[in-house]
Amino acid sequence: MDFSYSDEQQMLVDTTRRFIEQRCGFEARQKIRRNPQGYSASAWQELAELGLLALNVPEAEGGMDAGGIENMLVAQAMGAGLMLEPWLSSAVIATRAIATMGSADQRAEWLPALASAGLIAVLAHEEAGESGDPGALTTTAVAAESGWRIDGHKTMVYHAAIADLILVSARVPAESATAIGLFAIPISTPGLGLSPFATVDSQRAAELRLAGVQLPAHARLGGDVRQPLQATLDFGLAMLCADAFGALDRVLAATIEYSRSRVQFGVPIGSFQALQHRMADMLIHLEQARSMCFLAATAAGDSDRERRGKTLSAAKTLIGQAARYIGQQAVQLHGGMGMTDEMPVSHHFRRLLAFELRMGDSDQHLERYRQQLGAP
Repeated sequence: MDFSYSDEQQMLVDTTRRFIEQRCGFEARQKIRRNPQGYSASAWQELAELGLLALNVPEAEGGMDAGGIENMLVAQAMGAGLMLEPWLSSAVIATRAIATMGSADQRAEWLPALASAGLIAVLAHEEAGESGDPGALTTTAVAAESGWRIDGHKTMVYHAAIADLILVSARVPAESATAIGLFAIPISTPGLGLSPFATVDSQRAAELRLAGVQLPAHARLGGDVRQPLQATLDFGLAMLCADAFGALDRVLAATIEYSRSRVQFGVPIGSFQALQHRMADMLIHLEQARSMCFLAATAAGDSDRERRGKTLSAAKTLIGQAARYIGQQAVQLHGGMGMTDEMPVSHHFRRLLAFELRMGDSDQHLERYRQQLGAP
């Protein structure tokens, strides 16, 4: 596989990294994460000016219509820089959901606003005990005189509290036992309740309760969206893996640098053979994760649902294992300083911990992979 980038791709990653280093460094992030909103509105606007919110907007709506590799490069930079802004939630997952499932009027109304930072949208899909199968939802949509009535409960909806629009997945039992609908709900809609909280890595999420939420008929995106919804979730999972790889890469670099500067018994600890072996093992895990990150990005647009799902589950499992090993080793090699709030490595460790639990943990994806293989 050719891992070299085109000139346009290299320019994209260089621009993203430079912006994060200059505008959203570690000290700036420390201030942002203490903000009640949990993100920087000015940084979000600047991301729009750089075109990074338009990556997944089709060219017909004024976007870049970027592919998996371009999104992967930006996601890696976001993970390395510990960005708190809702790029994955809004600019990737929600934007692709609207672009692939929305009507012409919905795309015309929302996509330009998403690209220009005039609108933040998020997808509310996960539920307590949800197995990863979109058909296992308990949230329901029932036809009403005014359009639709939505009832249910969603968990771990990232950046819901700062969103203007929430895309809620729900079963439509009147159509079929497996039919899934996607509904756009403005944040101020009566019956929509949010319980915001901070995640372990200082991002913001919320639980959603939908009690008799009344929506007009045109609030629904598409018909039965079971397959395109899974494709959108799989693409988001690939970019989540890329975000984690960015954090992994930064963690290993920081650990190597620390081992060269930390002195014990009159010599840098990096000269101790036992620690060199541990860092070599960390590098092996990193390179395996790098390969799976590329594989996930290329498979993210695969139209074959089973092949795409198998590849992404394998990537999530292997990168999750790398995240656990490299994160734990990095903290141990930093000693007590590795868990202090002042050290970036502790925040990268938390980012990796959150990755392991988000969009299905390693055990869930390993089981998904086993089922797709048909293994007993």
